[in-house]
Amino acid sequence: MEKPAQKTILEVKDLTVTFSLESTCVEAVRGISFSLKNGETMALVGESGSGKSVTAMSIMQLLPESATDYAPGSSIQYRGEELITTTEGRLQNIRGNRISMIFQEPMTSLNPYMTIGKQLVEVLRIHDNTPNPVAKKKVEELLELVGIHEPGGRMNHYPHEFSGGQLQRIMIAMALANKPDILIADEPTTALDVSIQAQVLELLKELQQKMGMAILFITHDLGVAHHFSDTICVMRRGKIVESGATEKVFSDPQHIYTNELLNSRPQGMKAPVPDDSPMLLEAKDVNVRFPIKYNFFGKATQYFEAVKGISLSLKENQTIGIVGESGSGKSTLGRAILQMLEADGTINFKGKAINGMDHIHLRPLRRDMQIVFQDPFGSLSPRMTIGEIVSEGLLVHQPELSKKQRLDRARNALKEVAIDSNSINRYPHEFSGGQRQRIAIARAIILEPKFILLDEPTSALDRSIQVMIVELLRDLQKRHNLSYLFISHDLAVVKAMSDEVLVMKDGKVVERGSATEIFHNPQTEYCKTLIAAAFELEIEEKAA
Repeated sequence: MEKPAQKTILEVKDLTVTFSLESTCVEAVRGISFSLKNGETMALVGESGSGKSVTAMSIMQLLPESATDYAPGSSIQYRGEELITTTEGRLQNIRGNRISMIFQEPMTSLNPYMTIGKQLVEVLRIHDNTPNPVAKKKVEELLELVGIHEPGGRMNHYPHEFSGGQLQRIMIAMALANKPDILIADEPTTALDVSIQAQVLELLKELQQKMGMAILFITHDLGVAHHFSDTICVMRRGKIVESGATEKVFSDPQHIYTNELLNSRPQGMKAPVPDDSPMLLEAKDVNVRFPIKYNFFGKATQYFEAVKGISLSLKENQTIGIVGESGSGKSTLGRAILQMLEADGTINFKGKAINGMDHIHLRPLRRDMQIVFQDPFGSLSPRMTIGEIVSEGLLVHQPELSKKQRLDRARNALKEVAIDSNSINRYPHEFSGGQRQRIAIARAIILEPKFILLDEPTSALDRSIQVMIVELLRDLQKRHNLSYLFISHDLAVVKAMSDEVLVMKDGKVVERGSATEIFHNPQTEYCKTLIAAAFELEIEEKAA
């Protein structure tokens, strides 16, 4: 039986978007055209800053009017209706109802003062006037559908009580609440571990088939694009340089840039550190728990155990990779080691017991203990220039430096992470998600610390920049005897970076060993499942 002909529901023609920034203009998107059919999945692929997200925000008409110019002839039509010139009232009816979007950074997209249940109910009530009891029931179903356990109870929790991956799943539930015609997914699997990533992609496929929904899938992950999309557009510097059926583009790429993207992936494995390398950090029997229920007098009566009796030892020049599903306790363990969270157990850094140490005594050690957070937008002050952000640590730890010396150091740090040093006076909102992550890395390395906690440092980066950052981190490690605790759901990067790997599940270490042992001879079924899910996409790419 022949499939019914697919109708074009979104048509983008000659789209050119220019931003007016102080005394200069930046052409972010330059004359791109593409169409999206009902039930089709199109992947928009390219490096950070290529114009992918600007294209998505243009379709939703969410770019700031005062700073955005559309060139004459630019057109975005939804079912024949021009969106660029339509009224705000009409756009409000279309957004979230007919065209919905999953944003790249869920923590900045969710209201921190409202429970996630209220926020999801609000979406249903605004667009469909759904009665409150019906909306609550539907929200529970949506949360369960996207993999949030015990959805009835979790509806009453706030965004900060969820991991990055869980927040992304909540955003997916919110986007699908009103069964849109078009779903724009801006890096929807960036914060997800590989097993959940595969589940979410399958879930989106299943929902797409049920609802006949079209998906515009924006990603820097070529494996995901190949696995998930029907057609693909490759963007570079605001232009579409190659497009076509996904299988054809992957099997026979025509543009040199597409070839570069396909061949960019972290290679090799880290050489082991000598047995006699000095010990830098030791953690023994670390436990972290959070109160979840209180009695009438405000005393905690029930706790959630996020980390359960974990021990590790980190030598100079060594990298320990920590992997596991979202919510497994990876980030909580890292922050407990840095004394950003209260924890039971023993933590020694450079021979000093630091667990329970007060702020005054910890402060001199902070120069040697840095962190790169998972959400760069949330960790970068929107009121400071990137030069001020990157050099801020120097004000505290090297106050004798002049302003010029601090800014020179900041320029050098930015160059090391492939950010134009002439951008030093720009603000975080002027950069893409991947660029902001590089700025966060520059801020961490400027003090030349002994130990860096890297919490998903490459999760928002495109492939070629991932390779660059991995090589940069390796080089810095060799030159300065740096030690890393590397938390990631990207097993290819963990494999390239780590001496030892800890696999976590439900707050416990379920398997540990050298990178070679874990990736080539996993012992537990859980570890085998993670590795199979991670490298299935890579195998597909290589086969293509």
